[in-house]
Amino acid sequence: MNAAWTSKELALFCRLDTPTKIQAYLNTIAYDPVPGTASPRFVIRQGKANCFEGALLAAAALRQLGYPPLLVDMTARNDDDHVLAVFRQNGAWGCVAKSNFTVLRFREPVYRSVRELMMSYFDMFFNSSGEKTLRKYSAPFDVSRCDKDDWMTTGKDLGFIGDALNGARHYRVMTRAQVRDLQIADPALVKAGLLGADQAGLFKPKRSKT
Repeated sequence: MNAAWTSKELALFCRLDTPTKIQAYLNTIAYDPVPGTASPRFVIRQGKANCFEGALLAAAALRQLGYPPLLVDMTARNDDDHVLAVFRQNGAWGCVAKSNFTVLRFREPVYRSVRELMMSYFDMFFNSSGEKTLRKYSAPFDVSRCDKDDWMTTGKDLGFIGDALNGARHYRVMTRAQVRDLQIADPALVKAGLLGADQAGLFKPKRSKT
C-alpha cells in the first residue's frame, strides 16, 4: 500500500479507527445522486458520494486499520444495485456502506459467511414502491488488485473497478419460484428506509414484481 495521503487525510483516517466510526463518517457526507466513480481522495474533498464511491472510501479506510480492501456488489431487479465494503473480524463478516436508504448501511461483524451477511439485507433491500429487489451478490473483490492505478488518490475515473466488480462471480439469493412469491415490504419499513433520502437519487421503479 503506497498511497500518497496528505497529512490532513491521514489525520482523518486516524480518527476513523473503527469500522463503526468509518460508517459514522460516511453518514455525515452528502449522498450524491449523480452516477460517478471518484477516488476516496476526491470523495473526502467534495464531501459527497454515491454508494460505489462510499464503498471505495470505506475500503480505503478499512485498509488503514489492517483489513484487506474488499468490495461486494449486490445486484437488483427494478432497482439500483448496491456496493459494500466488507470486512472480517474474529472470524465473522460485517460491512460499511453508503446508501440513500437508511436500512442498507452498516452491519456488525457477526455473520458467519458472506451469504449470511448478504441475506441480512434481503427484507430491507426494496425500491421506493416496496418491491424486494435483491437478486444476486458477488464474491468479495480485492481492490488492492488496482493499486497500480492509484485507486485511492487518483483524479481519474475509476469506472474500470466497477466493470471488474460487475464481472466477478455472482450468486443468486433465491429461486425463480421464490421470486414469484415475494411480498411487498411493510409500508412502515419502507417509510423508515426512506427517512432523509435524497429524492433526486431514488430509482424510479417500473410496474413490475419480478
